[in-house]
Amino acid sequence: MAGPARLQKTSSAKVAVVAPDKFRGTASAAEVAGALSETLESLGYQPRLLPMSDGGEGFLDVFPGITRNAVVTAADWRRISVEYKMNGDTAVIEMAKVAGLTLVGGPSKNEPMTATTRGVGELIKAAAFAGARKFIVGCGGSATTDGGLGAVDVLEPIQWLKGLELVVAVDVDTLFLDAAAEFSPQKGASSAQAALLSARLRAVEQQYRARFGRSISSIRGGGAAGGLAGGLAAVGARIISGFEAVAEENGFYEALCDASLVVTGEGYLDAQSFQGKVVGQVVRAAADRSIQCLVVVGDLDVEAASHLPDPAWVSSLAHEVGVERAFEDTLASIRETLRFALRSRGL
Repeated sequence: MAGPARLQKTSSAKVAVVAPDKFRGTASAAEVAGALSETLESLGYQPRLLPMSDGGEGFLDVFPGITRNAVVTAADWRRISVEYKMNGDTAVIEMAKVAGLTLVGGPSKNEPMTATTRGVGELIKAAAFAGARKFIVGCGGSATTDGGLGAVDVLEPIQWLKGLELVVAVDVDTLFLDAAAEFSPQKGASSAQAALLSARLRAVEQQYRARFGRSISSIRGGGAAGGLAGGLAAVGARIISGFEAVAEENGFYEALCDASLVVTGEGYLDAQSFQGKVVGQVVRAAADRSIQCLVVVGDLDVEAASHLPDPAWVSSLAHEVGVERAFEDTLASIRETLRFALRSRGL
């Protein structure tokens, strides 16, 4: 599936790798990359557009393929039509489109005790019926903490998975049994519910061990998407970094070879940005190669920004154009902020 980075034009201009994540709620990674590219071209750069994802919302958008639809079960048990992509015999699935927190209306409207991943299993089956032999499931942005039990139950009996390749792309290293304590409060769970969900995950882990003969408690990333990653690992899936899956697909590392500048970004920069997320991974890759890296963000946590390695620096829309305009006209604000940031550095 891997393909070369897309060049915007061929010239002797300075090469800028444009590798942003989404600005959640206001602009997709592709839209952000497009806005950044326009400004870079006007300043004499040759941009290479590489919209990124780490497995969460927007994961499907960065992969090529034919879009298909299937009617499956959402996290709140509604029946909904969900997109996935087919590229040859490879299916790409974004769990956030099936059982995402945004999809159910956010933490205030989520039911953390009953939210299910059943639809993810149904989507895998639908893709298999469509001819898929490999499945890449992006895990992130979930409403669920069911340990993937909903999905696994749908995939039973698992003998049909023999000979198929199941890959789970994650954005965290969280262990399966830690998923509820770490993430369920962000999904609307009270402290009492978080404790119950943790106990349930322990029971589910034991159930998987009994059913499939696999222990998943020590697998890094098994807690992604409320334990969905671990549940799929129990039936034979391989867990990988979501960022690395995308970087392999779009040729991110190859694109860095002749780059003089890297531009990335996201809606909000905080400590989690450096824990397997797009911005942290892009910044690290640029720093390892001593390439200047600009991080354009909607807003930021000042303490987190102070940990950016040289030669990276950050510029926020909120600081340059104000919070209101940043939300109301995000793409124009991105273009303006990028132009100011580069000129202030003489770039």
